[in-house]
Amino acid sequence: MRKIAVLYGGCVQHHRTLHEPKYRRYFEKIIYLPEFADTPLEEFDVLFFPSQLHQGMVRQSRDKIEAFAKAGGTVVAFGPQSTEWFPGQNWEFRPTNFWWWLEKDAKSGLVQHQADHNLFDYLTMADATWHYHGVFWPPAGADVLISVENDGAILYIDKVSTSGTLIITTLDPDFHYGSYFMPATEKFLDGFLPWLAEGKF
Repeated sequence: MRKIAVLYGGCVQHHRTLHEPKYRRYFEKIIYLPEFADTPLEEFDVLFFPSQLHQGMVRQSRDKIEAFAKAGGTVVAFGPQSTEWFPGQNWEFRPTNFWWWLEKDAKSGLVQHQADHNLFDYLTMADATWHYHGVFWPPAGADVLISVENDGAILYIDKVSTSGTLIITTLDPDFHYGSYFMPATEKFLDGFLPWLAEGKF
């Protein structure tokens, strides 16, 4: 099992998600974000950044994060990223349609790529379908697994920007699970975290 260090910014939603027993068992260490700069990372395989962390504080450790990835580590980022802090980042904000599912002939606009990728042995597209806050434009050679139809990426895996692996998604299941709403987000975490811990990417 991969040793995962997860960042924690003090948000109540993240406290609930990170300390939920069925998820807590996947985290070797929960690192309080203000202490991240002084925390050694050598023992960890994965650095996991939940959504809605303080962007300025994360960016202050950009060199440390990049060094971790260059050394072969895996960096995971959930949710919108308005500040550039990981290699190859190219984020574009989009207005959020929270109520698309109430529309006639409702379509989320999300499409699956590489249906045979092993991530989809752990979760389905239904588990990864809710509103989104923007898209990423990954570097050439990255594997896009979910995108907006004819548009940018919602979830991608980048093994070209560093010697390590970047697993990036605009989705924010940790926030919604911790806020006690949107059942799909729990199913996403139920599949994503064991996949991440088993290191099958």
